[in-house]
Amino acid sequence: MNNNNMFRYLKNDIPSGLVVFLVALPLCLGVALASGAPLFSGIITGIVGGIIVSLLSGSALSVSGPAAGLSAIVLQAITDLKVFEVFLLAVFISGLIQIAMGALKFGFLSNYIPSSVIKGMLASIGIVLILKQIPHIFGYDHDTEGDFAFFERDNENTFSAILNIFGNIDLGATIIGFASIGILLLWDRPFMKKFSKIPAPLIVVITGVLLNQLFGLVGNDLPLKSEHLVNIPVSDSIGSFLGQFRFPDFSAWNNPKVYVIALTLSIVASIETLLSLEASDKLDPEKRHSPTNRELLAQGVGNTISGLIGGIPLTSVIVRTSVNINSGGKSKMSSFIHGLLLLSTALFIPNIINMIPLSALGAILLLTGYKLAKFSLFRSMYKSGKDQFIPFIVTIVTILFTDLLIGIIVGLVVSLIIILRDNMEDSHSFKKEKYYNDETIKLKLSEHVSFLNKASILLTLDELAENSKIIIDASNTSFIDYDVLEILNEFRKNKAVDKNIQASFIGFDTKFDIENNFLLNLSPTKEIQENLTPTQIFNLLKDGNNRFSKNESMNRDFATQIKETSDAQYPIATVLSCIDSRTSAEYIFDQGIGEIFSIRLAGNTANEDILGSMEYACKVAGAKLIVVLGHKGCGAIKAACDNVQIMKNLNILVDKIKLSVDAETETQQDRNSNNKVFVDNVTNINVNRTITYIRKNSPVLNEMIDTGEIGIVGGIYDISNGQVNFTELYIKEYAVNL
Repeated sequence: MNNNNMFRYLKNDIPSGLVVFLVALPLCLGVALASGAPLFSGIITGIVGGIIVSLLSGSALSVSGPAAGLSAIVLQAITDLKVFEVFLLAVFISGLIQIAMGALKFGFLSNYIPSSVIKGMLASIGIVLILKQIPHIFGYDHDTEGDFAFFERDNENTFSAILNIFGNIDLGATIIGFASIGILLLWDRPFMKKFSKIPAPLIVVITGVLLNQLFGLVGNDLPLKSEHLVNIPVSDSIGSFLGQFRFPDFSAWNNPKVYVIALTLSIVASIETLLSLEASDKLDPEKRHSPTNRELLAQGVGNTISGLIGGIPLTSVIVRTSVNINSGGKSKMSSFIHGLLLLSTALFIPNIINMIPLSALGAILLLTGYKLAKFSLFRSMYKSGKDQFIPFIVTIVTILFTDLLIGIIVGLVVSLIIILRDNMEDSHSFKKEKYYNDETIKLKLSEHVSFLNKASILLTLDELAENSKIIIDASNTSFIDYDVLEILNEFRKNKAVDKNIQASFIGFDTKFDIENNFLLNLSPTKEIQENLTPTQIFNLLKDGNNRFSKNESMNRDFATQIKETSDAQYPIATVLSCIDSRTSAEYIFDQGIGEIFSIRLAGNTANEDILGSMEYACKVAGAKLIVVLGHKGCGAIKAACDNVQIMKNLNILVDKIKLSVDAETETQQDRNSNNKVFVDNVTNINVNRTITYIRKNSPVLNEMIDTGEIGIVGGIYDISNGQVNFTELYIKEYAVNL
């Protein structure tokens, strides 16, 4: 998004930025506390994420700040380095590494994060938000905001904290918490639409503060103690405010631990950022795409500055981002505004901010969690199939019982296992095909065949029966692992020979070091042509049409067929079909070069020239079946039904077909091309009249039919589904209604 557009949606971005600020403030403090860093370092990180990163980022809605997913790593790093200023040096260097990652375009890694893991992360964060906020709603604030880990710093866990609410309920916080939930739910009702421009979370915070002040006026046990309120560090002057900033100890540049921690921080922060960026794009109502490499650069600059002035590592954070989206944010101005508010309130009005009840903020986060983990998301993922649903659920459960980083890693591992399993199963297709009299097994390799496919391919080849025939096809394969090539060569040289298996190899690129050879006849030979009967040929054409209509046509090697037919041709059938562009007989019957004679004429009518062509095909060249193929929706048939007379030669053709129109006596009304039944009836009659014409006007062909040398059959091709419905097959023994 162009920075010039940052001011375009101020009416949306100002209230959204305010809401994000209200949510981010306790989270910044909580993450800093959970990380073992000074509280103010969390505020610094939020300010840098809001002001600096938002300006450099290409994302319209992503909000950056201190991340709960890094808190355990930060805590361990500070412990190992012992001095916070040395840790700041590691943060500074991690930012430089991220800048390098962005410059080297490492953002492409986000393309390999499965959608199921992203959605699982969103749902799990929603569930964790709900579970973590329940204690805060009731005033049980032992665990800090921003601690999303299952095992909490106070030696409790997510569920034990909920159980410990009983006996530790703070009535004032509970009243404010439930009042806040009520306001948030009420604000979404249609009758509150006139107040929609006022952010509901702002009303919640104001109401929470006023209620607590009212409790104080009443003078009872309801007023909230400081532990139930936001607790931002208070500075009594500009000097003391600036004194809270810390600077890295560059004298520790030769400490190897600094670089190990910096590398760890940069990698983990980049992964969390890319995940959050993907998630924010999925949540974006306008479905914009955020540039990942630019985001890494922005995050790198942010972490460099954060390390220089006393902040902890930052990432793009999905909780704040989802609050931004749910609050109606339109551009990165909302994130920028939230950063400005963090800075100004920490500097000028910390005492006022410290009046905000945590239970009110807990209500806001609880509703945010609900929107992230709606039941509709679970339902849609379930309907997507187990390959999507399993990683989704595993990611949710793992994050719920560990933390964000571990959950994402486990989700990615499960997704990878499923992908590898599917890859192993889909390394090749295996089916039987019939090449004339030869029943053949077709093993078609997939595009990418890795060492993981070794076992399944080996098992397939080992189970082949003796004396069988197999075609191993690599026509669509771009990569074959060396281990698999070894198996194929071993099969060809030894196992196939030992079991008398006729193995053909086609489609192998020269880089695979496997010579192509086709041992079967793709095109019919003289012997095949002589031994086939008209009935067998008819069944071959029916089988071919069945393959074609199911989009399972044979992957023919046309180069081999050209070579096989270069000296002579032995087609098995001749097909008279229409010139319609949708009715190519070779495709419809799944035939290749040298397999059929194809004659095409509008309306599939016959004349002397066509009869001569058929006589040559059958009497001279040896074809044993004539197919007259009409088709539904034929333009020539429709023209005859409407008696179209527009051009001399076309009129002659239409007049021939009109004989079939006149022969249709079932239809009494609407005898025109608008009547589909009438047109279909004429199409059938026209095919039968053409068959009759052939037999009547070609004594040569008629005698061959009567003696059983050839057969003749009609068919109607359905252009809507690719299927041919045959009429009658005439051979010597019988004429069968099909």
